[in-house]
Amino acid sequence: MARLGSELYLGLISGTSADAIDVALVSFDPQPRLVAALAAPYPPALRPRVLALAREKAEINLDELGSLDTELGHAFADAALALLEREQVSPDAIRALGSHGQTVRHKPTLAAPYTLQLGDPNIIAERTGITTVGDFRRRDVAAGGQAAPLVPGLHAALLSDPEQNRVVLNLGGIANITVLPRDPGASLAGFDTGPANCLMDGWSLMQRGVGCDVGGEWAAQGVIDEALLAQMLDEPYFRQTGPKSSGREVFNLDWLKRQLGGREIAAVDVQATLLALSARSVAAAIHRDAPAVQQVLICGGGVHNGNLVRALAESLKPVPVSSTASCGIDPDYVEAMAFAWLARQRMLGLPGNRAEVTGARGPRVLGAIYFGT
Repeated sequence: MARLGSELYLGLISGTSADAIDVALVSFDPQPRLVAALAAPYPPALRPRVLALAREKAEINLDELGSLDTELGHAFADAALALLEREQVSPDAIRALGSHGQTVRHKPTLAAPYTLQLGDPNIIAERTGITTVGDFRRRDVAAGGQAAPLVPGLHAALLSDPEQNRVVLNLGGIANITVLPRDPGASLAGFDTGPANCLMDGWSLMQRGVGCDVGGEWAAQGVIDEALLAQMLDEPYFRQTGPKSSGREVFNLDWLKRQLGGREIAAVDVQATLLALSARSVAAAIHRDAPAVQQVLICGGGVHNGNLVRALAESLKPVPVSSTASCGIDPDYVEAMAFAWLARQRMLGLPGNRAEVTGARGPRVLGAIYFGT
C-alpha cells in the first residue's frame, strides 16, 4: 500500500509512441513526490487506430474520431482505477486527476492553429468519480503559444540546482529539453528538439514487425550512413530556434521515405542512422541554446535505450549525462507527474504554462474541470 501524503493527485499521459498509458500518483507536501506509478499497456486494438489517425496524410472519419475519443476515455479511466486498486487507495482520497489524453494532431503554426488530444475527460470523471482536469494545451494555443512543452514548470520545481546550470532532456517519441539556469531569477527555456524514439520505433515496426528496438541493439548492428544523416540533419526544423514544438506531423515514415529518396540502404543501417539523428540533433540543440550547461538529466522511455544514451553522452562531451534517477526522480514517470502538477495548478487557479517556453502572450491557467460524481 502506498505511503500517502496530505494532498493527492493523479496524472495520466500517453505520449507520441502511444505504447502505454502512464499513471502517476503524486503527493504534494507541498513539493511533488511520486507515491506510486503504473504503465498500463495500450489496448492492442486501439494503438494501430491511433497511429493511423496521427499519420501525416490521414483521412479523417468523424465516426472513427468520435469512437476513439470515447474508447480512449475508457482506457485512461481503466489505467487510473488499476493503479488505485493496486495501491488500495480510494478514489475519494484523490483531490483531482490530470489527463493529458492522446495527441493525434498538433499544428500550432497554421493560420488557424490547433492541437487535438483524445480521451474524453467526461468518461474519466464518470468512471472514476474523481474530478478530472483535461484539455490542457488549447488555451496556450489560443494565447498564441506552441502549447508545448508543458513540463518545464515541474522540471523547475523538482530539478533546478542553485549550484549548476542543468538541462532536462525528455526522450519520448519526440525529444524536448528544459534549460534550467542555476540563477533562480533567470528565465527558463525549452522546446522540442525533434525525434527521439518515433522514427526508430516506426522503422523497426515496418521492417521487423517489432514496435521498439529494445536497448538499441538492432541499431548497434548497423553502420551509420553519413550522407543520409547529413541530409536528415538539414531538415529546416532543426535550424529553428524556440519556441517550437513538433510531432508525428513532421517526423514520420513519410518524411523518412522522402529522405531516402529511393536509395537502397540496408534496413539495419537506416536504424543506426536514425539513432544517430536523434542523438546529434538533441546535442546540437543543447550546444546552441544551452552553451553553459553543466549537467544533462534524461528521462522518458529513451532512457532505456543504452545505445542512444551512449551516443548522446558522446555527442555532449564533456557535459555529464545521467538519468533523473540520480536525483531521486523516476525517469519513466516525469511526464505523468507533470500532469498531476498541472491539475493541481488548475485547481488552485495558477498558471500551468511558461510563456517564455511556449511563446504564449503570457501565463495562462490551463485545463478544463470535469467534476467527479
